[in-house]
Amino acid sequence: MVATLATSTLLAPASSAAPFTSSSTVGARVTEPIVIAHRGASGYRPEHTLAAYRLAIQMGADYIEPDLVSTKDGVLVARHENEISGTTDVADHPEFAGRRSTKVIDGRPVTGWFTEDFTLAELRTLCAKERLPQVRPGNTRYDGRFQVPTFDEVLDLAAEESRRRGTTIGVYPETKHPTYFDSLGLSLEEPLVAALRDHHLDRPNAPVFVQSFETANLRELAGTVRVPLVQLVDASGSPYDTVAAGKPVLYRDMVTPAGLREIAAYADGLGSHKDLILPRDATGAATEPSDVVEDAHAAGLIVHAWTMRDENQFMATNFRRGSDPVAKGDARAEILAFLDAGVDGVFSDYSDTAVDARDSWLAERADQAG
Repeated sequence: MVATLATSTLLAPASSAAPFTSSSTVGARVTEPIVIAHRGASGYRPEHTLAAYRLAIQMGADYIEPDLVSTKDGVLVARHENEISGTTDVADHPEFAGRRSTKVIDGRPVTGWFTEDFTLAELRTLCAKERLPQVRPGNTRYDGRFQVPTFDEVLDLAAEESRRRGTTIGVYPETKHPTYFDSLGLSLEEPLVAALRDHHLDRPNAPVFVQSFETANLRELAGTVRVPLVQLVDASGSPYDTVAAGKPVLYRDMVTPAGLREIAAYADGLGSHKDLILPRDATGAATEPSDVVEDAHAAGLIVHAWTMRDENQFMATNFRRGSDPVAKGDARAEILAFLDAGVDGVFSDYSDTAVDARDSWLAERADQAG
């Protein structure tokens, strides 16, 4: 059974404090696109920390996004990857030097330290640090101040901030490398479902989306949970579960009309790389919108685009300001272009930029309608 989409989950930004009500229909263009805090307010704080999530909520994000990996003792924690040398100070802990290793993750060798080799108690002795210090040097002043949070703690934070603010803060978890973790006997889906149920969030009108770049786990979850599911698609490559099964499916084939109809059989939304929506030309400039959003909507899928960032190096050339790759470009204009292209939400490292762009876009349309 495909999760039923909650209409007001999609339509109401956190600032509206609207209640969540269920709907049996999907696919019409939503009137108020959502802002998803990509790993929290990661433009301002080290990603996947409670401080980053809390700041994003203060900035008006509708959803906070934890990427989920497992510890050795089966606890879900929020890290972008299970390899943690770039996001924690593990390399500074001599007691863990012997745990540095090389593993094959989704077919590629990766060297470092891995969450699945640490218990939660051991991870608690580490501190988070900025993953992109050359891009965001200001964030390094927070290195060493925050721990790695558990998924339960992220859910608690969203509930606490919702009560305190009289709003509804959603949570948008992503399962990372599910096939790999299955191979270790540390499946991500069972503890994810258990956490949602423990927090009374396994219901059609819950402020939750569950996302994955793989397909098999979403198909499994479609028959298990009642929250909306989102199929992530990259601009290149294939879902690793299809590769591991010996039947690779290209992401680009998944966003054809036929591919989108197949996704709609088990998921409610498409989380698309932004270059699939606004393709770039030979100069790196964004061009006219592709048919992806229109075709996804026709298949009954909502569309959320990733990832909006303020720095030039992450933007199409026609949104950049100057030639410095780490200087701030015109992120507001970029987000407006995606909203004009019809997306139903955007992932952003800078929640304040995205909320400002979304709100001004809505205001302009309200003026036009009036």
